[in-house]
Amino acid sequence: MNEIKIALLGLGTVGCGVVKVLRSHGAEMSERAGCPLVLGRVADTDLTRPRDGIDLASLPLVPDAGQAIDDPSVQIVIELIGGLEPARTFILKALAAGKHVVTANKALLARHGVALATLAESSRVALNFEAAVAGGIPVIKTLREALAGNTVRRVYGILNGTCNYILTTMRKTGREFADVLAEAQKLGYAEADPSFDVGGFDTAHKLALLTSLAFGTRTSFESVYVEGIESITPADIEAAGELGYRIKLLGVALRTDSGIEQRVHPTMVPKHTAIAEVDGVSNCVAIDGDFVGDVMLIGPGAGAGPTASSVTSDLIDIARGHILPPFGAKAKSLKLYKKAQMRAHEGGYYIRLSVYDRTGAFAAIASRMADQGISIESIVQRRPRAELPGFDRPHKGSPAAVVMITHQTTEAAIRKALAAIERDGHVDQKPQMIRIEKL
Repeated sequence: MNEIKIALLGLGTVGCGVVKVLRSHGAEMSERAGCPLVLGRVADTDLTRPRDGIDLASLPLVPDAGQAIDDPSVQIVIELIGGLEPARTFILKALAAGKHVVTANKALLARHGVALATLAESSRVALNFEAAVAGGIPVIKTLREALAGNTVRRVYGILNGTCNYILTTMRKTGREFADVLAEAQKLGYAEADPSFDVGGFDTAHKLALLTSLAFGTRTSFESVYVEGIESITPADIEAAGELGYRIKLLGVALRTDSGIEQRVHPTMVPKHTAIAEVDGVSNCVAIDGDFVGDVMLIGPGAGAGPTASSVTSDLIDIARGHILPPFGAKAKSLKLYKKAQMRAHEGGYYIRLSVYDRTGAFAAIASRMADQGISIESIVQRRPRAELPGFDRPHKGSPAAVVMITHQTTEAAIRKALAAIERDGHVDQKPQMIRIEKL
């Protein structure tokens, strides 16, 4: 059996995980692949920093990724550098040279995936990216292969472990967002600059890829509506629990008559659903196909081991000669993304207002809702518990928390009503709005 040599670009957390998998399961992988998979080059700009559990002296190290790609014996390039550049340049170089590429770079693929797929197809090589979405969960293979006989109507899920950990811990401890975020950073679940995760952008990149695979469209990251979890409070989580819901940051892509809807935002999901039980750093992806029905995949969404597992799965596919169009269909046949028109949200909305306790305030709020044709299913005035962080027992005239649940309406109507309520001056802080998703 002729061996296949691999160039690994980036010896960070996931890169080290790939080295460990190749070394610990090399024999089994060779049997499954039909030939030995060998690290021919390992490129990193820092070749002196110790890596836990890896003897650097035993690796074929080079300081330059270009040198690794240019090695004529290398057939597969694994890009684990991350970011847009120089990762894009390295992948283009590898594909143009007729070398297969495996990557976990969701940000790059969300923006330039179609162009990279076009080059891969013209060069007759693979561009595999199972590790780019949901870590160790095989969702790319599921959409591209296992469900190829279905028309997918909707794909959604928990796609960021950092946010899920924060929301889970807030629910279980009653602590504030900032406090739990700091803990997540200490534990290594969140970066020093966590805005990419908690702001919803990491989820949006992954959703853009799932949308393309599910609906046969070109990636359109700029069309994703993005809202993070920074505004979620213990009061919201407590209210959700009392109403029979839990709050999750979801990425949702939906096929509609007018186009494709892509959105990332905090969502109230019914407690009795499986996705409500996905806690901690776990991820979950649900797919609704016309023949298969509902499929749900749950597992570790990040980390060296799970992500390396997906990378090595891609390697074995390539070694077996299993080369498919990166997005399931040929890049030239991917449809232009058509954004859906604003429509009624089937699950209604949760709204929390901090309303001054004065004559006419509630009547004015009800009037603003009626102006936009919004029907209220329930309304409750909640005095915050003294023990909740950040709250004191209210006195006469101080703001009171008011929670409303609406019937089905449009997001445009909700936003117009809340903007008017703010302008009227009856609330002392920006209104909170969370969608209620009927899964």
